[in-house]
Amino acid sequence: MELYDIGIGARVKHPSLGVGVIFGIDAHSIEIFFREHGEKTIARSFEDLLVIAPGVEVAPAELDLESVKDALREVLEEDNSLQRPIVLARRWQKGILEMRSADPSLKSKEVPIEDFFHKIVMMRDRFRVLEQKVNAHTGLSEQDKVEMQQYITRCYGSLTTFNILFDDKEDQFVGQKGEG
Repeated sequence: MELYDIGIGARVKHPSLGVGVIFGIDAHSIEIFFREHGEKTIARSFEDLLVIAPGVEVAPAELDLESVKDALREVLEEDNSLQRPIVLARRWQKGILEMRSADPSLKSKEVPIEDFFHKIVMMRDRFRVLEQKVNAHTGLSEQDKVEMQQYITRCYGSLTTFNILFDDKEDQFVGQKGEG
């Protein structure tokens, strides 16, 4: 049975968790409080949940433009798409990064600094996404999250060499602060 006609406050019976009361509903799941098992999330498509007593009728909220805009901003912020532009320091604009081997017989490689800077900014943004994913991961223990966060912080520290490329200090890499 699809549980789409169920309301907040409804009493339900779960085959293994017993009787509970619904306190939250979204498009895919139902939040239920069970006296002996606490709060549990159950998929709306779960077939063995029996409704004992109906909840209150809750009319769907009206969809207004501001709510849609807020939701879109939230999604884009999570995706880092709304960040302000990261600017290359003026003194490096239109510059060239030259990589030269110690072996004079090998040809040097030149790369526009803007291209190199773009790659550095992409790495920083990907580290930020990795940080978010680690912190939100449900399969990692808190200790594992802290350990992985420390590795990410050390990576940021390794990249502080490139901070001279950033126009705004807020955009720079920050590693682990000195201890002691």
